Amino acid sequence: MLFVGDDWAEDHHDVEIVDEHGKVLARRRLPEGLAGVTRLHTLLGEHAPPEWADLDPASAAAQVVVGIETDRGPWVGALVAAGYTVYGLNPMSVARYRERYSTSGAKSDTADAHLLAEIVRLDRAHHRPVAGDSATGEAVKVSARAHQSLIWDRTRHVLRLRSALREFFPAAMRAFEGLDAPEALQLLALAPDPDTAARLSRAKIVRALTAANRRDVTTRAETIREVLTAPELRRPAPVQDAYAAVVASEVALITVLNTQIERLGQVVDEHFGRHRDADIYTSLPGLGVILSARILGEFGDDPDRYADATCRKAYAGTAPITRASGTRSGPGQVRPQPAPRRRRPAVGLLLHARIARCPRLLPVIACPRHRSPNRAPPARQPLGRHPPRLPPAPHLL
Repeated sequence: MLFVGDDWAEDHHDVEIVDEHGKVLARRRLPEGLAGVTRLHTLLGEHAPPEWADLDPASAAAQVVVGIETDRGPWVGALVAAGYTVYGLNPMSVARYRERYSTSGAKSDTADAHLLAEIVRLDRAHHRPVAGDSATGEAVKVSARAHQSLIWDRTRHVLRLRSALREFFPAAMRAFEGLDAPEALQLLALAPDPDTAARLSRAKIVRALTAANRRDVTTRAETIREVLTAPELRRPAPVQDAYAAVVASEVALITVLNTQIERLGQVVDEHFGRHRDADIYTSLPGLGVILSARILGEFGDDPDRYADATCRKAYAGTAPITRASGTRSGPGQVRPQPAPRRRRPAVGLLLHARIARCPRLLPVIACPRHRSPNRAPPARQPLGRHPPRLPPAPHLL
């Protein structure tokens, strides 16, 4: 077998090829793109053992193991398509391996390429190869993650808008139920400061509420106008003008984000609707298209990726971990890991979801903690406090 360590950068790859005994066969810096991949294939062919000549191309390619600190991108896709076994190694794990080989703190691209080659040569059994998700599943993941990122960006801008309004225009926070609502954005664009808002006519407020398809428009318009015209403390005019400019910019950004979130949601719906398991996910209680797409994107659709439900639980970040040292041990030191940020929504939904009798999807069942029937149920706790209990053989349900 041949083992390749690939330390990637934006425009080049430092690669090292070693054999089964750890002998370094080649070191090269290859450019990013088609030319670099071609040169890597040529380099591997030059150092292929003579006995590979009797193997078919697929079997020969399977003898090449690549370690790289990413699991996505055209370069990784080309390596997987060539038939190589590719390990997308976590950079945090690689950093710990670096301390194993050198305690001085020295770091270089060449040394990292050698380190990656040694990891896949000696410890590849402790790492997970790149998942073989379908192209449709990959498209769902990309679009669902981008959609979620836009929502996070909108939340940040809404909080900044709220912070600015609290400093000079608190009446706006009382007048509007949600600062990202269409009527709130339209009215704040027309009147970003308290003086202009106090002069808003009832007709403009009614038009904004009507365009947002709100009910009881007349009563709401009167309530908003009363709040905006009520006497309030004012900041000095220059300060108020500066805050008004901040509010106007944040309103413009949130308006654009609302539009793009809606458009990208349609893209998610389109890609998810083409997936073979779309009907299974949406049949679960509480799962719509967007949330189902997030779950599918985070867990993937490779049927061989998870051996059982415990593996899925570990990947979700809810498998218990033991922290015991010296006298500090016992059940109190066993606790679940914090779920990665991208997987938290999926894990939370899977607490109440079950996918049964499907050869491609593992059912995930959440069972309540064992407690006395006379004991009141506990208050809502963070997800990490109550991880899901998964059956040992979910495919048999």
